[in-house]
Amino acid sequence: MKISILRFVLLYFAFSFNLFSQKPLSPDSKNTWQLLTYDVGTIFKGIGYSYTRPLFWNGDQWSTFGSVLAGTGLLYLVDEETTHFFEDHGSDVPIAIRDYGRNVGSPNINYTLTSAVYLTGLFAKDEKLRRTGVLLVASATSAGLLQQVLKTVVGRARPLSGQSKDTFDPFNPDRNYHSFPSGHTMVAFTNGYALGKQFKNPWIKGGIYTIALIPGLSRLWENEHWFSDVALGVAISIFTVESIDRYLDRKYQQKYLQKDKKISWNVQFGIGRIGLIGSF
Repeated sequence: MKISILRFVLLYFAFSFNLFSQKPLSPDSKNTWQLLTYDVGTIFKGIGYSYTRPLFWNGDQWSTFGSVLAGTGLLYLVDEETTHFFEDHGSDVPIAIRDYGRNVGSPNINYTLTSAVYLTGLFAKDEKLRRTGVLLVASATSAGLLQQVLKTVVGRARPLSGQSKDTFDPFNPDRNYHSFPSGHTMVAFTNGYALGKQFKNPWIKGGIYTIALIPGLSRLWENEHWFSDVALGVAISIFTVESIDRYLDRKYQQKYLQKDKKISWNVQFGIGRIGLIGSF
């Protein structure tokens, strides 16, 4: 992750020294270099935008944030029970699915796939595909940096460490104390959620989201994370993609199909159940 992020930082300074005065570009009137320079600048500014959004949240957004924290807290209470459940049933999962979950959430594969999407749009001068690539790269980088900071500051022990769910050792460099939140979950689900924005059909969107959840589930099967780590990772992914996508509305003329109908997410609680409900 650190190497990939460094590459983007170098690209940023190599390609432009005047990125903060950008205006939306027309793909037909600009060459490939100009489009690349514009998009790299947009990636970095989109990341910054996502980090500053809480400063501008209204009551509804803070209410949603509070619900997510409350839901994460409830899952925390049953983390050891859910860990035993997934550990006991992990061997029943087909090896192909387990391998997919383990690999697709890694930073190297993530940036290979997202860069391929972006470069295809760049050389084809397809603004919608370029925008999708920018959204993928910016969202994964924003979420990736945030999870690295949170893991270090929180210092929660992983299940495989043999420690309890209540064990915290902030700033411990040992990866066994980098459990909260799940990085694989955040990388994979930011990609899935961003790609799902390309489709209006709720069944297609649901299928993409389901596939994007596999890496998070794989971390439970492999005893790498607690359930609350994965759940918060999904929530952060949604917040991140939505904020950056809203910023990209200002930077690109192409809009996604579902802009005429927003997706709403609600955390629901009840006796013996907890759920994250999306309304399409």
